[in-house]
Amino acid sequence: MTLTGLFVPLITPFTDDGAVAVDALHDLAEQALIDGATGLVALGTTAETAMLTDDERASVTEVCTRVCRAHGAPLILGAGANATAASMDAVAALDPSLAAALAVVPYYVRPSEAGVIAHFTHLAAVSPVPLIIYNIPYRTGRTLSADTLLRLAELPNVIGVKHAVGGIDDTTITLMSTRPTQFAVFAGDDLYASPLLALGASGAIVASAVVATAPFADLVTAWHRGDSMRARTIGHRLAGLTTALFAEPNPTVIKAVLAAQGRIPSPAVRLPLLPATESSLYTALAALKAFSAAGEQKSSGVLTAEMPR
Repeated sequence: MTLTGLFVPLITPFTDDGAVAVDALHDLAEQALIDGATGLVALGTTAETAMLTDDERASVTEVCTRVCRAHGAPLILGAGANATAASMDAVAALDPSLAAALAVVPYYVRPSEAGVIAHFTHLAAVSPVPLIIYNIPYRTGRTLSADTLLRLAELPNVIGVKHAVGGIDDTTITLMSTRPTQFAVFAGDDLYASPLLALGASGAIVASAVVATAPFADLVTAWHRGDSMRARTIGHRLAGLTTALFAEPNPTVIKAVLAAQGRIPSPAVRLPLLPATESSLYTALAALKAFSAAGEQKSSGVLTAEMPR
């Protein structure tokens, strides 16, 4: 099984009184698929999963599952943490109809690379769905070498990696040039999505795509079709927008923009995150307006909003 294309990691919208805004989540999920996303990612970092209750996680999963089934689209679900035993329990309980589980490299405890391999070997053995490894060393504190990534790629039931290492480094080049053909590499850093797609990435899992789904879908398609001129143009235009959307911890600015667009009822996030500052919101809305003015709005359905006064 190989997954390709754009998968949009959804935020979890909240109402003014702090509850999960189920209707807004449904609309975000549906609009992402209408605008060209291949599928969705639920309960990732962008969803503030660590700050949700078990009941809220179940509600988010139900909404995203229902929307994906209605559209015949694949759903990837975030699962697992830094403890192997607990992660095994979590993935073992997953619905077999899911396209895959996105499982993060164990964080904080900083295991050896051999420990990381052992962790995913155990998870893959019990998971009823394929695993995508989430490699994000600036969050986990655990850098993985190319040799380790290639060993992980050989594990049964491991089908890919969300690669978010903060740039295009030597490890990335080695991985892209030597990975097994069926092992999917998803661009996981919004700013570096275009360069990684240029190197042959299977697709992208990028938070900014909830704000600009169609342009990111076009970016993936253009690189896959070999239309480098169009792909570079879209990638350059998206760079300013993604930089602005990540000016503060994800997903604070993204939520502020979505609220300003009227797509979610509130820009609220849960502690220890704080809402985006007005300055960051203003900059992001200006970047979105500039992106639209560059010619993408008409063809890609990017939504705009009035800047705060």
